Amino acid sequence: MIGSQRVQDLMAIEISRFIESHPKSQQSSKTASKSLLAGVPMPWMKRWAGPFPVVAESAQGGKIRDIDGNEYIDFCLGDTGAMTGHANTAINDAIFAQANSGFTTMLPSTDVAWVADHLRERFGLEKWQFCLSATDANRFSLRLARQLMGKPKIIVNDWCYHGTVDETLVILDAHGNTVSRPGAIGPQVNPATTTVAVPYNDLQAMEAALKRGDIACVLMEPALTNIGIVLPLDGYLEGVRELTRKYGVLLILDETHTICAGPHGASRMWGIEPDMLVIGKTIGGGIPVAAYGMSAEVARNVEQLMHGHDLDVSGIGGTLSGSALSAAAMKATLSNALRQEDFDIAIPLATRWSEGVQSTINDFQLPWTVQQLGCRSEYWFADHPVNGAEAAATVNDELESFMHLYALNRGVLLTPFHNMALMTPFHSVEDVDAHTKIFEDAVGHLMQ
Repeated sequence: MIGSQRVQDLMAIEISRFIESHPKSQQSSKTASKSLLAGVPMPWMKRWAGPFPVVAESAQGGKIRDIDGNEYIDFCLGDTGAMTGHANTAINDAIFAQANSGFTTMLPSTDVAWVADHLRERFGLEKWQFCLSATDANRFSLRLARQLMGKPKIIVNDWCYHGTVDETLVILDAHGNTVSRPGAIGPQVNPATTTVAVPYNDLQAMEAALKRGDIACVLMEPALTNIGIVLPLDGYLEGVRELTRKYGVLLILDETHTICAGPHGASRMWGIEPDMLVIGKTIGGGIPVAAYGMSAEVARNVEQLMHGHDLDVSGIGGTLSGSALSAAAMKATLSNALRQEDFDIAIPLATRWSEGVQSTINDFQLPWTVQQLGCRSEYWFADHPVNGAEAAATVNDELESFMHLYALNRGVLLTPFHNMALMTPFHSVEDVDAHTKIFEDAVGHLMQ
């Protein structure tokens, strides 16, 4: 098949090409290393393929231009944060208008009430609260669940990702024990103290964990995305919902990435009714925002906690949460993007992207596969996994880095985690076909 030495030889060529075409980014990276930890403002930026990061100059629609003048078709879109397209005019106008009226007052605005009403209609959860990231929304939801249910532990899926929430950075080890996920820095306690991990798509394991009697909630994505796209088997999500009701446990669905399925997220598309729901990133059009909603019953119980002198030290909140700026950005985003008409453009583009990649896989008779969820698609170097551990086992860092850098050197950005592409209405058939040609050429070189 594809030998490691062949990948290394081709990677050396791509690195040389990258360095030659990014002199300003290289110099900027050297300068930044004097004051920025590891030369980047955020650790994940070290995940991009290449010996140093590309430095962006501007972004518009589905394109990014770097400081060396290179233009890229952006299929990363800020790892969902820019799913509405870069520099969306309607969102920009709303932000500029709000700038003249103040960003932060720690008082409600009419916009934030509009957004809550909209989210209630869109996702079917009765009441909402706001924060600045899906990490915070997940963290706050877990706190509320433990308080309401009077139970200390949570369940998450093996190899899940819900932001930088301590309780969720876990996997199952070879003996079935819940342990810290590789790469997790400084876990505050043994994760088995707070969390039980269960494999995705395994109802038997889910019920065994729920039977323990010490579980407050299940937090999960409707489909796994941060270990790659792993879709639910028939009946799995329905089974989880039945089991959580059977054992009196709250079900919290994190739709931060699975909003790619359509305007109402994956949960409503698949007919699953959670007790709580988290949505972040994309609903602010690039402004840091997130929201968490809850059923009427949960909301009634939560409102009983929202009284008293110590409310500001409850561990839930944040001075900038629900600000006028956040609310204006969310209202503009939800009014002018993430609509059915936007997905009607983006989802067929993702299908075309998937079909183009699959065609090359078929032509070269590779044991690779393609997966799609709404306007998000990716290719795997293996058959479709059915849980997080299987997905993690397919990772080939060497091959993945080559495919990413090969594409980047020819003007296409993929999400730096896995081989994933996200479509926006600002992309075109020509953009998708450009990737198909690049993918075909990359595979052709590998197979020579």
